Amino acid sequence: MSPFILYGEPGWGSALTEVQLAWYGLDVEFRATGHLFNDLAARAGLAEINPLAQIPTLLLPDGTVMTESAAITLWLADHTGSADLVPGPADPERAAFLRWLIFIVANVYPTYTYADDPSRFVTVESARTPFREAVDAYAQRLYGIMEQAAVGPWFLGERLSAIDVYLGVLTLWRPGASWFARHTPTLTAIAAAIRAHPRVAGVFARNDGAEEDAL
Repeated sequence: MSPFILYGEPGWGSALTEVQLAWYGLDVEFRATGHLFNDLAARAGLAEINPLAQIPTLLLPDGTVMTESAAITLWLADHTGSADLVPGPADPERAAFLRWLIFIVANVYPTYTYADDPSRFVTVESARTPFREAVDAYAQRLYGIMEQAAVGPWFLGERLSAIDVYLGVLTLWRPGASWFARHTPTLTAIAAAIRAHPRVAGVFARNDGAEEDAL
């Protein structure tokens, strides 16, 4: 069977999927897209597969294109038959997992989409800096909400989940390690623990500090 093909860039949002593929031990070919903000050819190339030219973009062994990190997270759990990262339907943590997975992808992640490169959305140049500052401030508020909800030692409590994978990646980005350490110590500890997990530490090491853009 052909391997999975993951389109991405080190340190970008593709790390969310790359970590999970490694966790499940799936055979994957990583194809670097190039810088999707600065390289028009890179965007055009990825747009042939994913019209939004966003990552992660995952090509399944049968040729099916998967996008949207939450959809990929749920599909991989179904594909592997594993409840390691996604609580099963009868698991008491299932409802909380689904709530916070969608909270991240619907609320937190878009703050990076919009603020990484405001010029894509804000036509008035003088408005771009205040726009980014406002979006970043909103992201900090969202992280504060998650900090209050985190149980520990993992986000959902005693059981590890894909929420911890997301935190391991997102806390590598803005507003930066020092801010997270000061304002979200529980999230910071969770992120450090998943990044050190022997099953995925190597993947996190490849993505740590490479690039903060989240596309």
